[in-house]
Amino acid sequence: MPQRLPGESSVTDAAPVTTTKRADSTHEADVIVVGAGPAGSTTAYHLAKSGVSVILLEKTEFPREKVCGDGLTPRATKQLIAMGVDTSVEAGWLPNKGLRILGGGMRLELDWPDLASYPAHGLVRKRADFDEILARQAASAGAKLYERANVTGPILDDRTGRIVGVSVRMNGSKEETVFRAPIVVAADGNSTRLSLAMGLHRREDRPMGVAVRTYFKSPRSDDDYLESWLELWDRREGREKLLPGYGWVFGMGDGTSNVGLGLLNTSSAFKDIDYRDLLKGWVAGMPEEWGYTDENQEGPIRGAALPMGFNRQPHYTKGLLLVGDAGGMVNPFNGEGIAYAMESGEIAAQVITQAVARLTPEGRERALHDYPRILKQTYGGYYTLGRVFVKLIGDPRVMNFATKHGLPHPMLMRFVLKMLANLTDPRGGDAMDRIINGMVRIAPAA
Repeated sequence: MPQRLPGESSVTDAAPVTTTKRADSTHEADVIVVGAGPAGSTTAYHLAKSGVSVILLEKTEFPREKVCGDGLTPRATKQLIAMGVDTSVEAGWLPNKGLRILGGGMRLELDWPDLASYPAHGLVRKRADFDEILARQAASAGAKLYERANVTGPILDDRTGRIVGVSVRMNGSKEETVFRAPIVVAADGNSTRLSLAMGLHRREDRPMGVAVRTYFKSPRSDDDYLESWLELWDRREGREKLLPGYGWVFGMGDGTSNVGLGLLNTSSAFKDIDYRDLLKGWVAGMPEEWGYTDENQEGPIRGAALPMGFNRQPHYTKGLLLVGDAGGMVNPFNGEGIAYAMESGEIAAQVITQAVARLTPEGRERALHDYPRILKQTYGGYYTLGRVFVKLIGDPRVMNFATKHGLPHPMLMRFVLKMLANLTDPRGGDAMDRIINGMVRIAPAA
């Protein structure tokens, strides 16, 4: 049997339900959003700001932990600004200037590009309260937020098969409460029980990654660059083995560093490697003064799956839209998920707002069917290039060659940074922007 990834679950308890039971009026809305992570909260925020009635269901209770690198690129920063979130240092956010790259015995610091379309800084914030900030922002905009609301399955119209609501166990109760809406958004992450119950399974031909991380007390806590290690060496038991993937060190500004690594399923070691043991082996080779030791570790090593490059489709079917990790929207180039979760949430909200305003069921359905087209137009070509990139670096020799011959050339690496972080101006950009945008346009948006 294939190994289950961290955060991925079976869905035997999320079977579709057909019922005539009515929902309480407080449990009815234009839209239900399942999951109050970055994708769901962003969707709910923009819907509420547009005057659409929306219910946001979160199975846990805030604050809650999530596995993440905690580093936000300018793409995610732009989304936070658009939601009106206070991202100041006084509000607990740590800004960063760019990316520090290590590999091939070299160390290169690259500032985020100065663009019209994105801010020239990123941010760091622990996921322990990041998601709650977004959920509270959605609630302040008018979304009805329910915590400890565990969605057990979709409710289907027995004539059309469309989703018309969800059944929910509230506050640990075994009894199920009915929530109804003509449109439902699956923002329930990689495991996405709701999508699976609607027959939407993961595409095996798309890349999948896994990330593990922990925190260490460290004097490097106030680092103003995100740090990426392009060579991930397994040096356990005297070995010198280069694995596909990357490592990171992000200063948190609170006396700790977030230290983690990501691996791709293109590695033959992907299915049977002990990720936590590998992380320990990797940090064991770092300078002692950084403090990445067992006695300085804060909290356990946690892991999560990275669903990449549209690995679950279609993104709209029978009243259900997929956003964020539920739709496999992690960037294959760099493993970034939060920015794409928030962006897809905003796109979904715009489509739904237009659909709700249509005068006929046929018109609403045409508007909703436009959502997958917009996603492919926005990300399809870029993700296709990303899948090619993933296949290439699946061979550690390719990464080793690229690191040795690329890092000595800062101009080339600035191009690589723009490409990997997906940071270009779509109009009026420099020569690098025009080359990258041209490559994305000609790549098939499969």
